[in-house]
Amino acid sequence: MLDKEETWKTPAQYNFARDSVALHAQERGDARALLWVDAGGTTVEINFRDMNQRAERAAAVLRAQGVRRGDTVLILLGRELAWWELMLGCMRIGAIASPGTIQLMPKDIYYRRHAANARCIIASETVAERVDTALVDDDSAKLYVGGTREGWASYDELFEASASLKEIVDTEATDPLLCYFTSGTTGQPKMAVHGACYPLGHRITAYHWLQLGEGDLVWNLSDTGWAKAAYSSLFGPWLAGAGIMAYHAPGLDSESILELLQKHPVTTLCAPPTAYRMFVRSGLGDFSSPTLRHCVSAGEPLNSEVIDLWKQATGLDIYDGYGQTETVILCCNRPGAHKQGTMGKPTPGFDLAVIDENGNRVAVDEEGDIALWTGDDRKAPGLFLGYRDDQARTESVYRGSWYVTGDRAIVDAEGFFWFVGRADDVILTSGYRIGPFEVESALFEHPAVAESAVVASPDPARGEIVKAFVILAAGYEASDALAKEIQDYVKHTTAPYKYPRKIEFVTSLPKTISGKIRRKELREREWRGH
Repeated sequence: MLDKEETWKTPAQYNFARDSVALHAQERGDARALLWVDAGGTTVEINFRDMNQRAERAAAVLRAQGVRRGDTVLILLGRELAWWELMLGCMRIGAIASPGTIQLMPKDIYYRRHAANARCIIASETVAERVDTALVDDDSAKLYVGGTREGWASYDELFEASASLKEIVDTEATDPLLCYFTSGTTGQPKMAVHGACYPLGHRITAYHWLQLGEGDLVWNLSDTGWAKAAYSSLFGPWLAGAGIMAYHAPGLDSESILELLQKHPVTTLCAPPTAYRMFVRSGLGDFSSPTLRHCVSAGEPLNSEVIDLWKQATGLDIYDGYGQTETVILCCNRPGAHKQGTMGKPTPGFDLAVIDENGNRVAVDEEGDIALWTGDDRKAPGLFLGYRDDQARTESVYRGSWYVTGDRAIVDAEGFFWFVGRADDVILTSGYRIGPFEVESALFEHPAVAESAVVASPDPARGEIVKAFVILAAGYEASDALAKEIQDYVKHTTAPYKYPRKIEFVTSLPKTISGKIRRKELREREWRGH
């Protein structure tokens, strides 16, 4: 079992499914691995022995569908039990898992399928129809979770009929393990690839931020399609021998979450700032959990008022953390290193700093770029391998031996990091990372839109929301009805969380001499009065 005090080491071969889950199954098989609850009240408790056996059968199903080592598998599932089975199943056979949110629309799915050259696509009722719309006459294998569907192989039936695949491949440290699509400032989402040793970096996440150990039960509210699920719904907890709670329901409302926290023995809550804001706004009343002892938040800065109200009601602090799709937790508040309103201090194992454009550390209280020192070999615990098929973009995030996160901060005299903002135009709303180009592309498809620019706009509930400045095409007049029509169009064209919650019709957009839109100017104008 991994030791929380162990210094960082990169083994020559590592496979999380074998070296963590199968090891737990062998040494403490009766320990709780997953507590799964659905909206109807069904509760399933799965121990590590059972989880390992489920992974063996999932691996057999994937192998039967023609998935081989190095193939990419798109997993478009919510919190179905199959998500954990299939993530582990991919690891066992050396396939590359590419999780995606169930909010993806046909164009998103089409892009991901072809960009990743996916061999297999897995979906349930929520998103399968959109897969069929996106991939007509496609030769990729399709696995349907939750019953049967014409043109799809039934995962459930194959799972029940499959013999266990005991074999687990020896994956090298740099063998691709995960492929996450993450939004950038320009172009389509980029593919951030992690190697087989990436899970080991989450020892830092588990022990120093989540504060987990054997017997704990962590509930992470984040969508399985995002890297946050890797942090707190998979690698972090199981590396520490803790259990994971999952609630599978169409939506999460604050009342249901608070009820479940009182009903089940959750010790650690991991939730985005939006959720904590919902909790305190709904009125915590007589909320009380006999087991909850540690609360964390990540995705965007959390305002002090919410932290104070939560502590008044629960007696618990909320420990903010900072990480990226490309990394594990880099900086966090934790017991013994906690200052409200900050990002915290760098987590043990990392040399995190604020640097200038020349790669020099800046002075105390001076603003600069947040960067991670990687050494000459550009390696650090949990750091991604690079952007798939895009060496130029991979190189663009390095400044010598510094990996530059794209966010800006200052460091105070005590060593705490204070978040300033992003160095690029990416919008962070309710924990979702949205590239303006994605929204602008969807807007442009509406006949009324001649040109647009998308930026972040301040919002008290979500931190930021998407706002679009739109120049109308000839023959169209600005109106509330047209704004709603455009919003609805974007909702149905791309993932609905990307739609512009605000639209402002304008006659011109600020541009550089070369014709590039100056989003920074629009963003600063938008935030100036708030």
